[in-house]
Amino acid sequence: MIKRIGVLTSGGDAPGMNAAIRSVVRCAIYHKLEIVGVIRGLSGLIREELRQLTHRSVSNIINRGGTILKTARCDEFLTKEGQRKAVEVIKKNKIDAIVLIGGNGTYQAGIALEEKWDIPCVGIPGTIDNDINGTDSTIGSDTAVNTALEAIDKIRDTATSMERIFVVEVMGRDCGFIALQVALGGGAEDVLIPEKRFSLRDMCRDILKGNKRGKISWIIIVAEGAHIPVHHGAKAEEIARRITKITSLETRVVVLGHIQRGGIPTAKDRILATRLGSAAVDVLMKNKRAKAVGIAFDKIKVVDLRFAVSKKHLPVGNFYRLIRILT
Repeated sequence: MIKRIGVLTSGGDAPGMNAAIRSVVRCAIYHKLEIVGVIRGLSGLIREELRQLTHRSVSNIINRGGTILKTARCDEFLTKEGQRKAVEVIKKNKIDAIVLIGGNGTYQAGIALEEKWDIPCVGIPGTIDNDINGTDSTIGSDTAVNTALEAIDKIRDTATSMERIFVVEVMGRDCGFIALQVALGGGAEDVLIPEKRFSLRDMCRDILKGNKRGKISWIIIVAEGAHIPVHHGAKAEEIARRITKITSLETRVVVLGHIQRGGIPTAKDRILATRLGSAAVDVLMKNKRAKAVGIAFDKIKVVDLRFAVSKKHLPVGNFYRLIRILT
């Protein structure tokens, strides 16, 4: 029977992780379980950076961005020796199961602990990219989209006033979710994402056509992982340079960067995190193994960790079609 569980956040931080930690801790205590926080994710697990958590440990954090447990990326855990060290710490501290809050890389760590070392794990999807299978939304994705959208609304004011083209780079190394969402929500004229090839010539042709009919501004959203051969600087800078060269129109670049990871989580992310934290504890109480919790059609869903890390379908065609119609 599970009596003591550990909780950690790993990989990139996402707004709402603290709300998930709070829910896991208080629900575990409600079920009379001991709860241990792992500081700095998998790296901290290997180095035995542990902290006993109580009801009061998670007071006043539901509205805070980031993660009170800190997070880090850990290449050492990819090795058998790194995993062995982590398992030794788990057994030494009599931790019966681990709750992992993070994205694909974090879930892969859970799969390794389950399949190679027989450590019970449950995953909570905490990633701004919304690229985890088995859930309609991941913790942090709504806040990240709203943060980017707020910035793009302001850029739109300047683009219209100065009659300029703006190329705005948003996060999304392997997934174009944020880019597609903010392009549609922000009224952007084009969007470049990892899932779809694009033609720079066609884009510039559309810009010139729009310019002739009196369209004075243009916003292009670029996901950081978009398929763009880079010769000079960052991807957004390369796109802007080529647009100016082909169209002779003034083009500016904005890279939103890590502001999309921070900030106060939205109500949607706080509620999602709280529900999923509770669900994760319930999964462990039922002795289910190698599972991840999510939400589908506003109902809690439990799926296998291996399914959760499989490629998630993004309705690229539908989004692109609508963006083109509305341009």
